Amino acid sequence: MADSTTPHPMMAWWPDALLAKARRIRLIALDVDGIMSDGRLYFSATGDELKAFNILDGLGLKQLMAAGITVAVITGRQSPLTEKRMRDLGIPHLMQGREDKKAALQELVGAMDITPDAIAYMGDDLPDLPALRFVGLGLTVPNGYWLVRQHADYCTQAHGGAGAVREACDLILAAQGKLDAALQPYLEPQP
Repeated sequence: MADSTTPHPMMAWWPDALLAKARRIRLIALDVDGIMSDGRLYFSATGDELKAFNILDGLGLKQLMAAGITVAVITGRQSPLTEKRMRDLGIPHLMQGREDKKAALQELVGAMDITPDAIAYMGDDLPDLPALRFVGLGLTVPNGYWLVRQHADYCTQAHGGAGAVREACDLILAAQGKLDAALQPYLEPQP
């Protein structure tokens, strides 16, 4: 098992400049629709909204928080389902109904005494672009809007709602030498 001074094998996948940005991250902020979900809106016959969240993403976010990285969710929509999922995950900062994601990030900067270069933001569409350009590490997904992909520091291999958040979590944890510690409990010998 590698220690914090030994590069994780996954780091060979990412360029040094990307890893340098990921090493500084103390907060990751995420959009919901298109990032934590597949971006489609589902409604029942009675008009109830349905969302699907990927379980891989949830565990990755818990691992980030356990490693000392703060998680925030900033979404333009209001959704009781999003509120429940974020509460279940223990995410401390949920900002719903926020079309201006950069302004929401600036509020977090002030409240947390953090600099933008220590923030990662993950979004997929035009309302996310100012926030993505404001932070130290801009992340997106392959099914995101082309202009967002053009301005991101990294586009995940996985699509939004299909493990993309977990990939971003692994990137940050690996760059900071914390991924092996996050994985170790699952590799312990079985009795």
